Amino acid sequence: MTAVLGIHHITAICGDPQANLDFYAGLLGLRLVKRTVNYDDPGTYHFYFGDGVGTPGSILTFFPWPGLPRGRQGTAQATVISFAIAPRSLGYWVERLVRHSVPHTAPTKRDGAQVIELRDPDGLILELVADEPADERPVWAAGVVPEEHAMHGFHSVTLWEDGYDDTADLLTQQLGFRLERQSSDELFHFAAGDGGPGTRVTVRVAPAFWRGATGVGTVHHVAFRAADDAAQLALRDAIHRHGCNSTPVIDRTYFHSVYFHEPGGVLFEIATDAPGFTVDEPVERLGTRLMLPPRLERYREQIERQLPPIHEPGRGARMMATAFDDVRVEPGASPHAAARAPDRSSEAPESTGEAR
Repeated sequence: MTAVLGIHHITAICGDPQANLDFYAGLLGLRLVKRTVNYDDPGTYHFYFGDGVGTPGSILTFFPWPGLPRGRQGTAQATVISFAIAPRSLGYWVERLVRHSVPHTAPTKRDGAQVIELRDPDGLILELVADEPADERPVWAAGVVPEEHAMHGFHSVTLWEDGYDDTADLLTQQLGFRLERQSSDELFHFAAGDGGPGTRVTVRVAPAFWRGATGVGTVHHVAFRAADDAAQLALRDAIHRHGCNSTPVIDRTYFHSVYFHEPGGVLFEIATDAPGFTVDEPVERLGTRLMLPPRLERYREQIERQLPPIHEPGRGARMMATAFDDVRVEPGASPHAAARAPDRSSEAPESTGEAR
């Protein structure tokens, strides 16, 4: 059976593009690997953050939509993005988050690893997981975070689901994940490939929880790695046999994409490793200018006028102390629980690709 190799990238929605740059490049120390636009909405930036070259498994991307309402984490969403750090770096990150007034939890031991939970300026849930194998993966060595403490790509992603069986069947029977363990009645841990950082998916089953609403501060989709075009087509065929509809293969310049909703409602993508982010600019200049696909190049002047101005990220500047201000956790609730609100899931865009 053709199987995915792990996580390729995760795409989320943010509000202010400059605050997003300041946080992910200026505080977390990720490289801005690509500065481009949403191909289906060219008046919107598409930022790609990652390691030095944008290695699959390190890439977190954002659509900045300043006018979009705040979303709500819930079922039918990927809700928690976990980054891998070396265990020796735990103290460094606690000190850095404190120094820049970023709300976070104290390190907590979970499944043998120390974990820090935090939120970005838009309320997106992030984790730093101190994982020994992280050292085997590359980092962005020239960022604001010293190389020995830099983040080593993704550790895992967590899906919140109303049910379990159909999603688990898709992960294991069509995408090639394996169930590694069940840590509670509601938490199931899957892995692909070698099972190391960047290959893991956790499914949290929460049937009584509200359905997520897409908006600022939520994940748009999760992309999994296909080794090449042939593997992607084989996976697309398997998805169809499972009863999921998908898009055709779409050329995203840096990879080829197929999108589909898994049975629980989360938007998934299968993305190829090639051609990569150096296809249109050299590695030493990645992320330094606005890159457009050939079909949009003739509109460059118009697009640049539409996009809000941005500048090089501040080094920890403009960090927020209020990311949790509108998050109320009820006594006894999950530590990831957000404030209960009216169910606005019907307002969520039903995108099957890049556009809203």
